[in-house]
Amino acid sequence: MTIRFGILTLSDRSSRGERADASGPALAHLVLAQNWSVIEQAILADDESTIRAALTAWADSGRFDVILTTGGTGFALRDVTPEATRAIIQRDAPGLAEAMRADSLKKTPHAMLSRGIAGIRGRTLIVNLPGSPKGAVENLQTILPVLPHAVQLLNDDPNSEASH
Repeated sequence: MTIRFGILTLSDRSSRGERADASGPALAHLVLAQNWSVIEQAILADDESTIRAALTAWADSGRFDVILTTGGTGFALRDVTPEATRAIIQRDAPGLAEAMRADSLKKTPHAMLSRGIAGIRGRTLIVNLPGSPKGAVENLQTILPVLPHAVQLLNDDPNSEASH
């Protein structure tokens, strides 16, 4: 099964060209290693309305099964990714965020500071990941095993029952 991904890096410094985006490419590498596809990658500033608009456009386009965001999930004042995501999703997917935090907590107490969420808009799953390449990849690795089934369910695939 091919899963189509969009990867959105949210960072003021990377959007201004002051720092290279390392998380987006690291996530893309992991996605491609699964023989899935990365349809689009972009870098935006930590601006809630801009993030909302981009997530809405991507989710409503029908081009993506999963949108991964990286960055903007911490306690800094400009970290607004969860708020932007919450504003545009139609259904929560709290188990994904809970699993990522629980797994991360085994590696670092800083996992308690992650505010990332996951949710569904239409047939698209949106998952907030940390901004560090290591944290983003580790969190994605936690949920990788369930993504094919999640996408099957979102697409009303009749074969989705076979993986229960």
